[in-house]
Amino acid sequence: MTDMTSPLRLVIHAPTPAALERARNNARNLLKARPDAEVRIVVNAGAVAAALDSPDDETDRLLRVCGNTLAKTGRSAEGLTVVAAGVLDVAEAQADGWGYMRA
Repeated sequence: MTDMTSPLRLVIHAPTPAALERARNNARNLLKARPDAEVRIVVNAGAVAAALDSPDDETDRLLRVCGNTLAKTGRSAEGLTVVAAGVLDVAEAQADGWGYMRA
């Protein structure tokens, strides 16, 4: 049985455009079921361009965009949270007790 008083924190990793779509849907579903949950969607590789090219008002606040991918592609992510490296962000979240799911 889940302790509803303990924080539920989940990192959803999305490395492709299709994974980003799944991650956004997963995040919406989780927050609908558990509005108190903390959710991050970490995007890297091909999901970065998809996130930038197809904004989503409901889930963009959850995005953490890989700075390495931005640098490689010469793009910027105005208004979004940029992290140094997607892999580092995921690893640090897991070290802090966040759950991990690949979309």
